[in-house]
Amino acid sequence: MRRRPGIAGLQTAVAARDQYRLLGENVAKIRADLMKEQLATFKSQLEEFAQKHKNDIRKNPTFRSQFHEMCAKVGVDPLASNKGFWAELLGIGDFYYELGVQIVEICLATRSHNGGLINLQELCSLLSQRRRTAREAISEDDCLRAISKLKVLGSGFAVISIGRKKLVRSVPTELNRDHNEILELAQGQGYVTVEEVERRLSWSSGRAMDALETLLKEGLAMIDDGHRDGKRRYWFPCVASIFVTAGA
Repeated sequence: MRRRPGIAGLQTAVAARDQYRLLGENVAKIRADLMKEQLATFKSQLEEFAQKHKNDIRKNPTFRSQFHEMCAKVGVDPLASNKGFWAELLGIGDFYYELGVQIVEICLATRSHNGGLINLQELCSLLSQRRRTAREAISEDDCLRAISKLKVLGSGFAVISIGRKKLVRSVPTELNRDHNEILELAQGQGYVTVEEVERRLSWSSGRAMDALETLLKEGLAMIDDGHRDGKRRYWFPCVASIFVTAGA
């Protein structure tokens, strides 16, 4: 018959568990202290890097994007404030503030044409034209970072993905899945017809018309009735402009 452990044996087991727990806590503390030390070293090296390459960071959009990735890995946000070390060193906060203001101006100027939904590529192109005299070139990554800062204003600015393209929304209109599918379908030629939506998406006529009428009411679609086949076209400037440019 197997003997059960006595009081002394239980006390020994409890003591052993306590020792293992304390050892584990000590190891975790050592690792945490080491990580903090490494992180502080990385941040210091990042500041030295920024000092050395500040002209490249300001003027080269690809280099600037890689710099942001380096910052993210060590938990540094150079866009967090217009004041402090990064703003004084790089002027990077002012750069994105200026970019954000220009993005708002372009979105407002084109809203009557596209209903407040503009292709990111088109936005960057218009932004580059406006900034021809500026020293710094810009990239889509710069635009995305500037837009992310506009979100905190509660202004309705957001980036949405439609298929493989990114669209910038400057109005608080919420698009549901049906609207997104129609916009993705329209990317092929810049427009859709009710019949095409029914056939390609396997929808009922009522579902297709309901989604298209909502997009029309929100100013995202334009009607074209001037065709011999008598079929109404629903044009979408937010994707049609890119289609026309590509086909030109």
